[in-house]
Amino acid sequence: MANIKTAISIDKPIFEEVNDLAKNLNISRSRVFALAAKEFIQRHKNLKLLNALNEAYDDLPESEPAVSKMRPRHYNMVKDQW
Repeated sequence: MANIKTAISIDKPIFEEVNDLAKNLNISRSRVFALAAKEFIQRHKNLKLLNALNEAYDDLPESEPAVSKMRPRHYNMVKDQW
C-alpha cells in the first residue's frame, strides 16, 4: 500500500502526548496518527451502522420489550467515544 505524506496542525499539548506515546510504544509519530485515524474511521462506521439498525427497527411496535430497551443501551455504548 502506498504511503502519502501530509501536514497537519495540532495543539502543542496533543503533539507532546503523541510524541510521548510514540516513544513509549517504540513507533513513529506517523504510525500513531495513522492508527488513531483508522480507529476514528472505524468508530464512525460503527455509529453509522447503529443508526441504520435503529432506523430499520423504528417501525416495530414499542410493546416489544427487548427492542425498546436495546436501543438506548447501544447508543450509550458509543456516544462518548470521541
